[in-house]
Amino acid sequence: MKAKLILENGRQFAGTSFGYEHPTSGEVVFNTSMCGYPESLTDPSYIGEILALTYPLVGNYGVPANEFDRYGLSRFFESEKIHVRALIVSDCSENYCHWNADGSLSSWLKHQKIPAISNIDTRALTKLLRENGSMPGQIVFDSDLPVSEIYNPAAENLVSQASCKHIMRYNEGGEYKVVLVDCGVKHNIIRCLLKRNVEVIRVPWDYDFTQINCDGLFISNGPGNPEYCKETVENIRKTLNGDKPVFGICMGNQLLSLAGGAKTYRLKYGHRSHNQPVQMLTDKRCFVTSQNHGYAVDSTTLGNEWKPLFVNLNDGTNEGIRHKTKPFFSAQFHPEAASGPVDTEFLFDEFLKKISESLL
Repeated sequence: MKAKLILENGRQFAGTSFGYEHPTSGEVVFNTSMCGYPESLTDPSYIGEILALTYPLVGNYGVPANEFDRYGLSRFFESEKIHVRALIVSDCSENYCHWNADGSLSSWLKHQKIPAISNIDTRALTKLLRENGSMPGQIVFDSDLPVSEIYNPAAENLVSQASCKHIMRYNEGGEYKVVLVDCGVKHNIIRCLLKRNVEVIRVPWDYDFTQINCDGLFISNGPGNPEYCKETVENIRKTLNGDKPVFGICMGNQLLSLAGGAKTYRLKYGHRSHNQPVQMLTDKRCFVTSQNHGYAVDSTTLGNEWKPLFVNLNDGTNEGIRHKTKPFFSAQFHPEAASGPVDTEFLFDEFLKKISESLL
């Protein structure tokens, strides 16, 4: 079936459906990664977004089976389901080949009722979004008329949708006990903690975790505007009065910064890729990182007790912060990197090192 992407500014892109054939709308964003579409599509940070992939060929290695490990975590995906509202590609391959493939990208999208369009000029679309910024858009099919009101995820608290609804525990009796504030956590973050023999207590975004006895606090990634998470920020602020180590990733960087008194702002078109160069300011090392966020921390608003820890070498935006005297730090990028580079997974070890030192 023929389908169209219609942007808020009136620009239209005609293509062919290869997913679930039902109209939808959301914020149109692009990702420049060359691989990793199963992980990206199941990343909760993409809630509310229509994702355009810039790599020209998508689907050639199929989709793995939705298997779960002994902790109930998906083995090959970043959550239990697809979170994007729709997918846009240049060319979708129906012929896939991979040792771990269980089906095609098209069949997976149809099964999960996610619209998708191919034969789109994704270079032209990406150029338009870079020049004008990410914007709302809608996908309509042959018999559909455009709607007058397009869904805008920026107007909602998306973290409340992505977070778990009750406390979940993993690896009870592990060496260290860490509270994980779930703002839309990727499963590989939990896997990275579990393989280091950490007991993880996963709590909802608005839960008062300060009442839990633990060795450290982890603040996860998540979708949307961090300023909606006032309850989370207040609970983090209470934790900062103590000395227990705190580590935040992506949304966790923004929430830790807000708790420390800084401000955040919306990026023009965000950082969504596996190839963002980031420099660690303490020793000037450079890393290639995986990222997915539409908001950033304003480093100029950090309080006197805080310093930037990482900076983006493409545009100079903040990529992490650290406290000058206490064991609190964060990264805007994804050290767990599934899929993506693993240059910065050592940050999990740094977090556990700070926990170990705090218990001496």
